[in-house]
Amino acid sequence: MELTTYGKLGEATMRVIIPGGSGQVGTILARAFHQAGDEVIVFSRGFSRKPTKAAWRVMAWDAQTLGDWTTVIEGADVVINLAGHNVNCRYNAENRRLIKESRVKSTRILGEAIARSSRPPRVWLQASTATIYAHRYDAPNDEATGILGGSEPNAPDTWRFSIDVATAWECAFNESATPNTRKALLRSAMTMSPDRGGVFDTLLTLARYGLGGSAGDGRQYVSWIHDQDFVRAVYWLIEHDEFEGPVNLASPNPIPNYEFMSALRSAAGVSFGLPATAFMLEVGAFFLRTETELILKSRRVIPGRLTQSKFIFQFPSWAEAAQNLCARWREAN
Repeated sequence: MELTTYGKLGEATMRVIIPGGSGQVGTILARAFHQAGDEVIVFSRGFSRKPTKAAWRVMAWDAQTLGDWTTVIEGADVVINLAGHNVNCRYNAENRRLIKESRVKSTRILGEAIARSSRPPRVWLQASTATIYAHRYDAPNDEATGILGGSEPNAPDTWRFSIDVATAWECAFNESATPNTRKALLRSAMTMSPDRGGVFDTLLTLARYGLGGSAGDGRQYVSWIHDQDFVRAVYWLIEHDEFEGPVNLASPNPIPNYEFMSALRSAAGVSFGLPATAFMLEVGAFFLRTETELILKSRRVIPGRLTQSKFIFQFPSWAEAAQNLCARWREAN
């Protein structure tokens, strides 16, 4: 991957702070910024318990209280907050509490640290999710006209919980008083990368074992973004001062699940994929201790603001994105 894919070469390097940057998306960003020559510092709750082999600096924080980590906020160029309990779990009472509190509390304490800073970061990019939009088939959701979810008829309780989390998360961010720091919300779709353990790796594994058919009725839209476009979009938001508030980070071409899985099977060289009914998915999710929302909810999200700003996607269609990701996956494995 060429460095010219991302930031402007020849400029002074940035100090980029990534709270919660030890997960898949955080690693994608940290790796790209590091390769571009930027100083990367990741905040991790598990750092003191688990040594890291990362090429960048990792600092411990509890995501709830001020500590030594605040010293590197001073003079930083960018903060990208991704902190939050993993949502790949069953939504029981304890996990619901952890999912919501971890996002709200980490956002609030980060806002407090930035507000106290004598040299605050220029930009604060805050993770959110495309899940905040309504389950729908009729029209795409952009930032200006998109319908926020939570009141859809017959929506499962788990879907309403996710909307509640996303709304509280964004509210905590918007309430943080940081007048000298530009703030933008990243309403991100699923980021597809060939990294082991990511969503693409999981879907590809299903396809390779003949389980990559449509899920449910296959009509639900899948919103996604290629990892290289995700990183390029983050750089774009940093470099363009007009971006504040919600920004959809998603491909301009979401497609129904049955088309999505068909293109994935084609890229993987697999001729057949066993479909799964909604009931089968619920049973599988129970035993895997996860939820079916990521698969069954129709996320028809488009990047209105990025498109209007003339951002150009390198992988606007899923067919070509899947071909690239499969080739990189084979190379890595």
